[in-house]
Amino acid sequence: MGEKIVSVENLYFSYGKNKVLENVNFDIEKGDFVGIIGPNGSAKSTLMKLMIGILKLEKGNIKLFSTDIDKFKDFHRIGYISQNVREFNTKFPATVEEIVGANLYKKMGFFKIGNKKIYENVHKALEVVEMEDYSDRLIGNLSGGQKQRIFIARALVSNPEILFMDEPLVGVDIESQNRFYDLMEKLNMKYNITLVMVSHDIGVISKKVNKILCLGNGKFYVHDSKNVELSHVMGEIYGKNMDILDHDH
Repeated sequence: MGEKIVSVENLYFSYGKNKVLENVNFDIEKGDFVGIIGPNGSAKSTLMKLMIGILKLEKGNIKLFSTDIDKFKDFHRIGYISQNVREFNTKFPATVEEIVGANLYKKMGFFKIGNKKIYENVHKALEVVEMEDYSDRLIGNLSGGQKQRIFIARALVSNPEILFMDEPLVGVDIESQNRFYDLMEKLNMKYNITLVMVSHDIGVISKKVNKILCLGNGKFYVHDSKNVELSHVMGEIYGKNMDILDHDH
């Protein structure tokens, strides 16, 4: 057993009278790459938002780094890429360096870090995602895959220990998706960053992660991805009467 980064116990959550999560239990350990999968409307994004405190749980307990989430203060240890980054106004006249550096201002405050430290952290993050040569480019002039790497760099700039990503591959071409997974492997294996990712592409992500959280069919399951058949997972979350069309990236 490794160090627990996230611990969820007996979690319940509803939108009004609509119960979307009931008696959910799981742990995320340091070094995990976790995929959250399930059909549309199965509360994948809701579960992620609960884990990082954007939404408040109805009943149960969530701990981040062994601290109850309502008492947790060290949010610089967490990186988060929401679905909203896809709606970012790319006509906004900001450079890559400015976009990535803005997260340091937001998380730490201008007076807590100097300009030199900001510059160093920004360029280190850009180097990790192999976009350092693009620091002076306007964000609107980049491709979809390049923008994605910039938003990853923005999340990495405060040196998080765990990175949450909500469907980061929507609208990204296959080549960029392959580069994305190469980058995830580097972050996970070389930099020892724990990764949690919501994805609709069940066939692909199940081959990349070591742990799968399945939501669907009104139920919740946790699997070690190396010890479970994809057809079994699909049957759990979509029901038994379905066909699988497998494909490799």
